[in-house]
Amino acid sequence: MNRSLLSIALLAALSGCSLIPDYQRPEAPVAASWPQGEAYAADGEQAAAVPGWREFFRDPALQQLIEVALENNRDLRVAALNVDAYRALYRVQRADLLPAVTADGGGTRTRTPGDLSMSGEPTISSQYSATLGVSWELDLFGRLRSLRDQALEEYFASEAAQRSTQISLIASVANAWLTLQADQALLEVTRDTLKTYEESFGLTQRSFDVGVASALELRQARSAVESARVSIEQYTRQVAQDRNALTLLLGQGMPANLRVSGELVREQLAELPVGLPSDLLQQRPDILQAEHQLKAVNASIGAARAAFFPRISLTGAAGTASRELSGLFDGGSGYWTFTPSISMPIFNAGQLRANLDYATISRNIQVAEYEKAIQTAFREVADGLAAQATYTRQVQAQRDLLQTSEDYYNLAERRYRTGVDSYLTLLDAQRQLFSAQQQLIGDRLAQLVSEVNLFKALGGGWQAAAAPSPEEG
Repeated sequence: MNRSLLSIALLAALSGCSLIPDYQRPEAPVAASWPQGEAYAADGEQAAAVPGWREFFRDPALQQLIEVALENNRDLRVAALNVDAYRALYRVQRADLLPAVTADGGGTRTRTPGDLSMSGEPTISSQYSATLGVSWELDLFGRLRSLRDQALEEYFASEAAQRSTQISLIASVANAWLTLQADQALLEVTRDTLKTYEESFGLTQRSFDVGVASALELRQARSAVESARVSIEQYTRQVAQDRNALTLLLGQGMPANLRVSGELVREQLAELPVGLPSDLLQQRPDILQAEHQLKAVNASIGAARAAFFPRISLTGAAGTASRELSGLFDGGSGYWTFTPSISMPIFNAGQLRANLDYATISRNIQVAEYEKAIQTAFREVADGLAAQATYTRQVQAQRDLLQTSEDYYNLAERRYRTGVDSYLTLLDAQRQLFSAQQQLIGDRLAQLVSEVNLFKALGGGWQAAAAPSPEEG
């Protein structure tokens, strides 16, 4: 009795054994704070949380588009299905830790010809059975638990990948919408410019007819008109292609009530907080995904180590058997079998050692991947902070240039109408004004896109939360 209790205690102790290496999160290979300098936001401001996407994107039309994309985008749908798939794989791996129970029933009837029977007469024999079987591998060295933990971490990695896909989708929809607005604004500016060029061409044509303007000035005026017409077709095409790109992201057609305006204003987006610590990056879903993948390969080392030790399996069956179906459950018809087995690796040409080396190398690779993910995130945020500070000054400078160009154009037009300057001066002023208008739209777009990319780099407003239990579903 004491020996039995000792054996049970020993098995219980061995069942808790794990050969998985202790996990230690690698040190982040980046500075504790963001770079400093003229291009970056000033220090000393109180750190605040990154806003959610509904708070950051203030444009109701853009909010509507993001909601549609989150509901219908196919990449996000695939990411969600991947989470379900890894949840199912975890449940498959977890099931190996528990005994497998089967119930079987069967019956056979056999006719034996007379020349093969002992009596010389044909005979018919019957056999019926009902069996309950149990098989169980004792996980003494943690091989199955290591594989279960590996599957669990892969599930968590897929869940983080889904969140990362969602953040990328939100940023892509926002950038596509801003690009569509910018190209629409460029199209409207070009149409207005074409009207101006056509008015100047009409004035030059009348001056040419009365012998005031030269043929060269007339050709220059016509050239400006045709150049504007070319730009209109270019921006018309870009607007159509922008709509197509946005439709792909949405997963369906654009809402019918949506009106595309050509107004790019900074107020479409909320202000992002400054002074955030760099350890905020640890909460980015893509970095969490890399860490879960690191934990998964770390668990695989435990399974590779456990493969060097014996595997013990217990198999048993109990049931009844009878020649007659009616006597299947009569007294004395019961039977049972019990088959324990042990498998000890002796020689496999170094396969187990190679598997362990591969698992160890995979962990080292994943450490480097995890560190690279942090470095990439740090660079993305640092670039975003640099853009945040410089684009504000650049856009203001471009506004000043546009105002100067408008003044130059108005002055050149008056001087040309009064005959003080040639048409070449007016044409130069028109082109400079058109170029300044285009550049301001481009700078505004770049500023807003950089804000969206910074929002994405900071984690898109996603806050750490408990992942759904893989036991569900």
